[in-house]
Amino acid sequence: GASQRKGHSARTLGPEEAERLAKDQVLVSEFKQLKLEKEAQKNWDLFYKRNSTNFFKDRHWTTREFEELKTCREFADQKLTILEAGCGVGNCLFPLLEEDLHIFAYACDFSPRAVEYVKQNALYSPERCQVFQCDLTRDDLLQHIPAESVDVVTLIFVLSAIHPDKMHLVLRNIYKVLKPGKCVLFRDYGLYDHAMLRFKSGSKLGENFYVRQDGTRSYFFTEEFLSQLFRAEGYEQVANEYVQRETVNRKEELRVPRVFLQSKFQKP
Repeated sequence: GASQRKGHSARTLGPEEAERLAKDQVLVSEFKQLKLEKEAQKNWDLFYKRNSTNFFKDRHWTTREFEELKTCREFADQKLTILEAGCGVGNCLFPLLEEDLHIFAYACDFSPRAVEYVKQNALYSPERCQVFQCDLTRDDLLQHIPAESVDVVTLIFVLSAIHPDKMHLVLRNIYKVLKPGKCVLFRDYGLYDHAMLRFKSGSKLGENFYVRQDGTRSYFFTEEFLSQLFRAEGYEQVANEYVQRETVNRKEELRVPRVFLQSKFQKP
């Protein structure tokens, strides 16, 4: 079971949590940080090698949480062109294509292995989906997608895996393929999410930025940081708020506070 609320105030930490975060100030060495940046693609590829397509659950909540996937149409059967930036193995992509027959999707991922898994999926059809490998901070999306041709971009649990200094490059890249007046739909980890509080000391790369044991990295967003990031690249903010869920693990009688940031930014 889970209860959920949305709003603009960040989660308040308990005294123990606050103390633990305050103590954890030692950053990973610069040498190791550079190594992690250099090996980011390799680490994600290894992640998919280990977990194949079994790690993330299929996301059947996308159209529920983002009604824009339906409302941005001018008429019911209008063909929509979407870009799923950072598609992983297709956990969001395939439920969407199954649910909505009037979508054509471009999809890309950093990991060549993840892209292969998408192509091997029984639901993959080149008529409805074009998938390609891409480093969103470096490879020009215009090589694969015509300028200003996309109705909706989904950026779901993707930006958090990218170094904060390079996040603006992703938004700039996406901007070029998005039609004017159309939106980026964003969902990712929020400040003080349970995952952030579980990092052991020695995992901190910078403010709200951590490395997991497998070398993949995760950033935890504040509403203000995300807003500034998008606005600096010319987007207008439509919605930007925390989603706080308390997930209850009945078996272990644990209450786990999850915090996400759910947002929508428009190209003028």
